[in-house]
Amino acid sequence: MKAFVLISSLFISTLTFSQVAQINNIDSYIYSKEFSKTIALYQAKFFLMTQVIKDSNSIIKFEIDPLAAASSGQLTSLNYSCKSKNLSGLILGFYGTYWNNNGVHYTGFAFKNIPEEKASKLLAKLASIIKDESKYLIADSDNNNIFFTFDDITFLIYKTANNSIKIRVFWQGFDSEWEMTAFKRTKKRFERRIKNKN
Repeated sequence: MKAFVLISSLFISTLTFSQVAQINNIDSYIYSKEFSKTIALYQAKFFLMTQVIKDSNSIIKFEIDPLAAASSGQLTSLNYSCKSKNLSGLILGFYGTYWNNNGVHYTGFAFKNIPEEKASKLLAKLASIIKDESKYLIADSDNNNIFFTFDDITFLIYKTANNSIKIRVFWQGFDSEWEMTAFKRTKKRFERRIKNKN
């Protein structure tokens, strides 16, 4: 009988502390075994409808397009616009492995909305810092670092031993790597979409 109670207790505790996705009004933490532009686009549509546009009383048209995914798989950028609500901007999709409040290991992703004007300023600031501080970064690769905070996102910029610039993006527990190729592609495509829109 004691063995039955012990086994039942272990089974119940395993169910009690199983993986549970965290969801709140700003971010959507969802399980995923892989993260790509396709998955980011699929999930970002729901995020955009429920967290950015937030209108279910009428028919709403919107456009969303993935700009670039980092080869690390940790960060995807998407551009969106909704003319009827006068909304447009950049969505950053974060992906990673985390521990939840119960100490359980899980994989999740979340989205950060950055309105168009702020997104333009952010992309310009990152490009400017990388250009203006290149001598400092090159002087001692991997040891010379620059960081700054933009809203609630922190960016760390450094140059690796093989002379490639890395951008690490920290936001709400996510620590994502944004390679220069993906960053440049995001900036170029975002600026092109703004220009074509006007």
